[in-house]
Amino acid sequence: MKFLVQQQPAFVYTGGKPFDAARPSIVFIHGAANDHSVWTLQARYFAHHGWNALAVDLPGHGKSFGQAKESIAQYSDWLANLLDNGAIKSATLVGHSMGSLIALDCAARHANRVDRLVLLGASAPMPVSDVLLDAARHRPAEAFDMLNIWGHAPQLKWGRNPTPGTSSMMAFRRLLEQSQPGVLACDLGACHAFQPDDALLAAISVPALVIAGGRDAMTPAKAGAMLAGKLKGSQLVVLEESGHCMMQEAPGKVLDALRGFIRT
Repeated sequence: MKFLVQQQPAFVYTGGKPFDAARPSIVFIHGAANDHSVWTLQARYFAHHGWNALAVDLPGHGKSFGQAKESIAQYSDWLANLLDNGAIKSATLVGHSMGSLIALDCAARHANRVDRLVLLGASAPMPVSDVLLDAARHRPAEAFDMLNIWGHAPQLKWGRNPTPGTSSMMAFRRLLEQSQPGVLACDLGACHAFQPDDALLAAISVPALVIAGGRDAMTPAKAGAMLAGKLKGSQLVVLEESGHCMMQEAPGKVLDALRGFIRT
């Protein structure tokens, strides 16, 4: 379905169920140069268990109009405006990678709009290497390869995919290739520039869950643990065999962690 956000149509995947403002809402926020499709399994589950499951395409991504934002704060404000236009008083936010930073910032600056936080593949701050930033700006095909290699656990490179007959790495490469020119560089720059201090993190008071991949080379599990330690009363789940792209590498385990935290 489409929402009007900041005067631009925004695509939101609802898991096969119509939006109902009377139901509780859970918003899924994708990472850099990704789109709503990374959340298909998790969104469908919650949509069929009493929730508005809203997997967004951020501006300039997927089927949403507009330009990619230049900062995490701008994405956070966009998200708050989406809640406004859906008459959603507050929601549970589930963010992956860049999406986790957007969720964090939204919980800090739009605190009354957030019920719970789930942060996957998260690190705050989230520094991006100069090599990757330069490739994203000037040689995007190389940057796609870097993200694909670094973003998956070693066993995925040997063909051990959770669904027989599929390739998580090939699907992820195609997803990156579909992004609009310049979006990856813009998103990675926004991640690199986001520098939340400990006071901002300590001010976040909603229940939080951090899900980390034990084989994540981009946002290592120890970074997730450090972030969880700075959020009051947060929980940490480590998926030992998963890399950064955990929703595709370990879809069932991600869903189990979400269900255990949100108690559907």
